[in-house]
Parts: sequence; C-alpha cells; structure tokens
Amino acid sequence: MGDFASFHPIVLFVYYIIVLAFSMLTLHPVPIVVSMTGAFVFYAVTHKVRVTLSEAFFYLIVFILLSITNPLFVHNGETILFFMNDHPITLEAVFYGMAMAGMLIAVLYWCKCYNLVLTSDKFLYLFGKAIPKLSLVLSMALRFIPLFKKHAEDIKRVQKTMGMYAGTGFVDKLLYSLRIFDGLVGWSLENAIDTADSMKARGYGLKGRSNFSIFRFEKKDGILLILIGIFAVIVLSGFLTGTYFFYYYPVTGRIINSTELVIQTAALSGLMMIPAFLEIKERIKWKYLKSSI
Repeated sequence: MGDFASFHPIVLFVYYIIVLAFSMLTLHPVPIVVSMTGAFVFYAVTHKVRVTLSEAFFYLIVFILLSITNPLFVHNGETILFFMNDHPITLEAVFYGMAMAGMLIAVLYWCKCYNLVLTSDKFLYLFGKAIPKLSLVLSMALRFIPLFKKHAEDIKRVQKTMGMYAGTGFVDKLLYSLRIFDGLVGWSLENAIDTADSMKARGYGLKGRSNFSIFRFEKKDGILLILIGIFAVIVLSGFLTGTYFFYYYPVTGRIINSTELVIQTAALSGLMMIPAFLEIKERIKWKYLKSSI
C-alpha cells in the first residue's frame, strides 16, 4: 500500500463510511458507475494484473447472474421482452437487476479496499477504548480472513509434498479438503486463545490503561479531511435535492442532463478517485526517484 494508507485512521474511516453510504443510497446509474470505477481503479493499482483480472471476471459473472435473476422473479414493468412459463420478462426488471448488481459489486470492491487500508491495528486504535472487547473480536475476525487463506495454502503445499494429492477422484479431493479444513479450525482456535491470553496479560481493556499509538493527526490529514467534507457536502446536496432520484418501474426513467448533475457528479468522481489518485501519484513519484538514482 502507498500514500492513501499512510493517512490517519480517523480520516480513512470517515472516508469509507461516506463512500459506502453514497454507494448504497441510490440506484441512479451515474453514481453506481462512478462508485464502481473508483473502487475498481483503486483495487487495480494495489494488486497485480492477474489478481485484478481474476476478480474482475468473477464479478462480471456475478453481475450477469444478478441481472438475469431479477427479471425471473420480478415481473413489473411495461416493456415486455418475452414470456417464460407464462410470466413476462420485462426490460425494466433487467435494468433494475443491473443497477442492483452494480451497487453490490461497488460495495464489495470498496470493502476489499477497506481491508487493505484499515488494518487491525488501526481498527483497535479507533475503537479500542470505547468498545475494547467488541473491537478486539472484530479486529481478529477481519484479520483471520487473509490469514485463513494463507494458512490454507501452506497446509495444501505441505500435503502435496507428502504426496496426499495423488488421487484425482471426487472422494479423494473431498477428503483432502476436509483435512485442510480440520487443520484450519484447530489452528484458528489455538491462535484465538493465544491472542486472547496475550491481550489479557497486557491489560487490554482495563480501566485507566494507557495505549501506545504511532498515529499522529498531521496537516495532510486535515487537508484531506476538509477535501472529503467539501466533496461530501456537494454530493449530499444532490441526494437531498433529488438530482440522484431515479425510478425503474413502471418504465425506466431518463438521465436528465443538468448543471447540478454535472457539478455533483464531478464532486462524486473526485471523492471516489481520491485513493486511486494518491496511489498512482505515489507510484509515479517512486519510479521517478528510482530512475534518478
């Protein structure tokens, strides 16, 4: 991670709360596309090309499935495309499914980026004093997700070295997977107990206990927080004034081009592209410094 992750945890937390809220508040196509673009670009610049393409292909499948599923169960709308089992498949239902799928994918991408930026130590810094037990449990849960994947790969490599993946049948693969799962469960329980005992021995959560922190609210944090606030106020005005109001039934509405929409969408684009912009700037700066040596 580059420049964006170096900001104060409060700034990062406020940013993600605002971004996720704006991503879920409306089904207007413009905010959905802008949110998806910002999340995808940020994810792309922080991951390898192979991982980015693999994730993009997976979410493309999810998008298609959700877009198809909605018109199969919802038959509202006036534009009938065809009939299936005497039920109309409408264009409006397809559009609504696409909007829901786009919103879901945008939120999932932002959550992936959240896990990269707001690490467990930052989460504990934010909520360790207010809700120490809950924050510790949530921090451990979020931390265990990437650790689970890494440890599962380690167990699989060891078993392959021992020749336990020679069988190619379904039963053999199922038994190997169960063996990996069994090892993961034992490891995770042991790790959780060790972590809990360690935190208890250090006096975590006790009243009056001081906390060491490497995070300092600096000038750049204040500047970014003000910039986020300006963008958020402009975008929020679009939600309050109805600029981002959109309907799909009984007929799909039209995107009305107006000065308000242009200004508020520009602010929304600036807000969503902040992490990607900072990461790209940091990479360009780093390459320039390397080339100048």
